[in-house]
Amino acid sequence: MNKLKSLSRILLICITIPALAVKIKKYKSDTEIEISKSATHIAQITNDRVVIIAGSTYLFTVDTPEDKGLVSTKMSVKQILMQLKSKDGSFQKYKVTDKDGTTKEDGELINGDLLVVTAEDGKAKRSYQIVVKPMAVAGHLYLQTEQATVNTSNDLTLYFSAGQRTPNATVQLFLPAGIEVTLNNTTVNVIGRGTVKLKDLARQSIGRVGSAYSYSKVGTVAISKAAEGGSILTFSNLDLRPENGPDLKLTIENVKLNKAGQYSFSGSYTTAKPEVLTSPATGTACATLTVTNPVSSFERIVNTDIQYKETPNTYTAVGFKWGINVNIKNVAILQSLDNGKSWTAASAVIDAKKATARVSGLLPKKLYAFKLNVKDGPNKGLSNTLKFYSGKMDVKSFGVKGDGNADDTQGINDAIDAANKMGGGTILFSAGHYNVRTVHLKSNVYLFVDKEATISAIKGADAPESTWFSDKKYRSGLSPTDPGPYADPENYMTKQDVGHHYFRNTMFFGERLDNVKIIGNGLITGNGNLVNSDKVMSNAPDNRADKMFTLKLCTNLEIGGISRSEDLWYDPKKDEPYYIGKDGSKIVDVSNMLRIDRAGHFVLLATGTDHINVHNTYFGKANQSNARDIYDFMGCNNVTATNIYSKVSSDDLIKPGSDCSLGFTRPARNYKVRNIIGDTNCNLFQIGSETADDIKDICVDNIYVLGANKAGFSISTNDGAHISDIHLNCGHTGKLHSRSQMYRTRAPFFISISNRARILGASVGKYAFTENGIKHDELLVKNVNIGKVENIILNGIDIFEVYGGSSHGGKNGRWKAYDGKQDKATPIIAGYKLPDTETVTGGLNFKLPNGLHTGYITNIVFNDVHVLVKGGNPASDTTNLAPELGVGQYNVGNLKTQPSYGIWARHVKGLTVKNSSFNYEQRDSRYAIFLDDVVGAKLADLKMVRANDNPVVIKLKNSSDVVADNIVYFKDQWDKSPNKLPATKQLGMSSSGFPKL
Repeated sequence: MNKLKSLSRILLICITIPALAVKIKKYKSDTEIEISKSATHIAQITNDRVVIIAGSTYLFTVDTPEDKGLVSTKMSVKQILMQLKSKDGSFQKYKVTDKDGTTKEDGELINGDLLVVTAEDGKAKRSYQIVVKPMAVAGHLYLQTEQATVNTSNDLTLYFSAGQRTPNATVQLFLPAGIEVTLNNTTVNVIGRGTVKLKDLARQSIGRVGSAYSYSKVGTVAISKAAEGGSILTFSNLDLRPENGPDLKLTIENVKLNKAGQYSFSGSYTTAKPEVLTSPATGTACATLTVTNPVSSFERIVNTDIQYKETPNTYTAVGFKWGINVNIKNVAILQSLDNGKSWTAASAVIDAKKATARVSGLLPKKLYAFKLNVKDGPNKGLSNTLKFYSGKMDVKSFGVKGDGNADDTQGINDAIDAANKMGGGTILFSAGHYNVRTVHLKSNVYLFVDKEATISAIKGADAPESTWFSDKKYRSGLSPTDPGPYADPENYMTKQDVGHHYFRNTMFFGERLDNVKIIGNGLITGNGNLVNSDKVMSNAPDNRADKMFTLKLCTNLEIGGISRSEDLWYDPKKDEPYYIGKDGSKIVDVSNMLRIDRAGHFVLLATGTDHINVHNTYFGKANQSNARDIYDFMGCNNVTATNIYSKVSSDDLIKPGSDCSLGFTRPARNYKVRNIIGDTNCNLFQIGSETADDIKDICVDNIYVLGANKAGFSISTNDGAHISDIHLNCGHTGKLHSRSQMYRTRAPFFISISNRARILGASVGKYAFTENGIKHDELLVKNVNIGKVENIILNGIDIFEVYGGSSHGGKNGRWKAYDGKQDKATPIIAGYKLPDTETVTGGLNFKLPNGLHTGYITNIVFNDVHVLVKGGNPASDTTNLAPELGVGQYNVGNLKTQPSYGIWARHVKGLTVKNSSFNYEQRDSRYAIFLDDVVGAKLADLKMVRANDNPVVIKLKNSSDVVADNIVYFKDQWDKSPNKLPATKQLGMSSSGFPKL
């Protein structure tokens, strides 16, 4: 076969009828019918009646008016005709009549209607009475593997999804005799929450919720025996309102069946709202496992390394496994290069005990077929056949044009589907221009974008998914007085911005997948057809795609260019990134990088996805419009981000967070972030603003901020999360090659706590209170604890040009010089305190669950941090008292102007500032450091400037246990008249200068 000639025909063919097998057709007169495997609305068929289901459910699209989502699930005439089949496989004709015999072409089926079946020969007819019964739509049950080998141990995995969404569901799974299920040998994953043994289901975490949430556990399970010897698993009290792929993933360990044949599985569920209905265990709710004596579980071993590396063996060697069976010993691997017409022995290394084999030395760019040949014993014979292509499969061989004019979506999706059915493979986008709407990613399929290839978005992407809830009542909810996010404590869709909780309106989509890669050094562009507005759902239906890559509850994801070991850094003279050679030289060739632009709201929205590697990507090289967030990781774990350059974007470059968009929260942990360079209208690095669950263990090294209109490095907990162990420039990702740099940031650091509490079960009240002489009338969260921020180390950073100087939206060249009009702020550390009850009209009538009134930022260290601000503030600004960050307030701008130019800290326990300096370009008459309600501060080996018109260099307010050692300040300007403060320890509460000089 020449390269991939006829590959798509071979891979996609479903049925082959040999010419010699054609026989003269015999007409039959059978009128018996049965439920098809694709049926969702037929519960039962008898000799004279067809029982169909009818009921109601809630179903909202983005266009459904508020409170109008109650819909009927009754079946139409056209639907029933597609859910029937003849019992013997013969051709039949169907029609529906009313009770008077009048044919019904369409419309709703009712009691008394008749289904008329005409046999193939046209002679026999039979009428079945239509009986409508209140029931739920049938669920969907399928097996991960539909074939197994006798006496072979393998895990058996089945998936079940309810046919309609419901709270407080009961699900029953019916398993055949021969499969032993216990609370210890079986695991379950409910709506993507995570895998637990059945015995642990009732103790599984439900995530972070407020007291107004009605669930206290994920669910319960009971095992009982069926009359015919099988097992019944009953899961109760499940919240199946969220839809995240399969509702239940059930895995039974080490299943060994000692008898060949067919084993039947089925499932049913019961709804609680809007009415109590039980689904039939028929049609799509049924699956069959076929068990054979010859090996039928022969499968490929797929490489799931998180880093793509192409070696001479990448495509010329392949591994296999077939399940542990002591009877399978004398085996060989057979291979074919002509689609199974002839077979030869493969060059294989076989381990019969482990039931694995590896074949090497394959010819490149060939389509191989493989079989396992068991030469003797009870499993003697040939196994099922596998396909493997020994190279990258050019997407054009699947009929994809890549000419820049055609819509290539379907062809690309067909190619991905074919590669997935083969067990995996790499799809090559060779030189060309490919137009796509929504590409559906699949497990074990890699997309390789060649240097001369462009993948471009066109309008008409998949519609946002339908949901149980309507979020029309809430769109942004960022105001301190907007009750929308809290109106329904159970509605997870109102807890984050609209871009986060719709997933399918995207350029590339994957859900519950494993081992996905999008790599190469070509270009992927939204081309102006991915939008970035919070009002995206107000657009026309064909213009609602706002994401480039959306991966939901996946594992092992890689997005990036051709990987290289060198570190990426920035050349300010050329305004371009470069790689640092091993000898320290500049490698200006960055053509290995994957280029991405115009990606809409998100380049990547990864939600609940673990083991992610993003690397070597260049954003906005040719076009910086339609670009908002770059990499958003919501509730993701084990993430690596390396060698990222963004010319300019309008939002965060790297953002770990956790939201409620899955219908539950997930913590985030273990991030390694290195060599992040860019300009943004927001933050270069940001934890938050979505902080519904805990975020811990994040290490960031070597950042280069070119501009940030909010902060260079931002940490905010707003929804009660515990954020801890965040390290900047501590060398935890590898050896530091440079000091981190920050230029043109409104605030170099913004580390804060607010109490927005957009989580399930949160409740609020509206309160009027006075703060620092200013009256407030806003919401306060009453039942969610204030979040925590602790154990933060910021090390080795040089900071210049402290003003909001991003080039985003600029028309006067790359960066506009400071002219006194741009926003600017101090490095900020701000905890949060509720208003004191005496300042609240009518008093503060609640206590948070933990009884705490103040959320302190704890154990934060600044080491070797050097800040040069623009300055120019008058001494009168020292009287500014910033407001507390309450509901809907989590930005630098909410804190107005700070009373210090160096560091401003409030509500902090354990602050260390050492080996650092604070300076200004123009006289700044504010304090160098201002500590407000800081308990336990160590200030050592510092240099700063004190303006002539302000006698205080360090100001304390309500602070205690403050130690100062080896602090030098200059009078009015740097290097002028240095003075050393005496070593001092300030005990007790203070409202004074420290010291007053």
